[in-house]
Amino acid sequence: MRFLPAASRGRAAALAFLLSLAALAARAQQAGDTTSVNCGPPLPRMLCVDLDGRPSVDEAAGPFTYQWQMGDGTTLTGPTVTHCYKERKNYVVQLDVIVDKTGEIRRGQKYIPINLVQQDVVDFTASTTRVRVGQPVSFASPEAQLLSCNNVQYVWDFRDGTVQQGRTAQHVFRRPGTYQVRFSMRGYGSAACIASHCVSREIVVEP
Repeated sequence: MRFLPAASRGRAAALAFLLSLAALAARAQQAGDTTSVNCGPPLPRMLCVDLDGRPSVDEAAGPFTYQWQMGDGTTLTGPTVTHCYKERKNYVVQLDVIVDKTGEIRRGQKYIPINLVQQDVVDFTASTTRVRVGQPVSFASPEAQLLSCNNVQYVWDFRDGTVQQGRTAQHVFRRPGTYQVRFSMRGYGSAACIASHCVSREIVVEP
């Protein structure tokens, strides 16, 4: 039996420990993130709001006509309205009412903040969805966020045996086929943070 000197045994043990950590990290990266069975397309953004002005009444004045300044240049009329914004931004809705009997305009009866920025986003973009073998495809996740989670990790699974991490990635497919490229986010915090948030987009690779 051959014995290593004490210093060498320490280095060998440290190396083995580092290798075992790397193996665990690799397994952790692939479990739940890249083999998730629930990894559909990105969900539509929550850009629509429903508003109800009927609580704003004045029995002495009589019926009102309700006008909503939606904050994006749109004006809607009616006691209840539904509006879908084109951009994910913060808006302030101003409710004005018109007294039907007199035509009096009562501006700013209510101001309603509409926050479309503070919401979780799991989504990514691809420079192209159809490419030839050997041509690079760029991927990015500029808007992706899990607001209540810390130290969020971003994982790309190209479904050809290759995995990358980071907010952006570039990949070259070596074989033709249809690949459901997956983008996953996972952070620290609540149980919802630890779970894999995963979406996919189809990339067609031609010969």
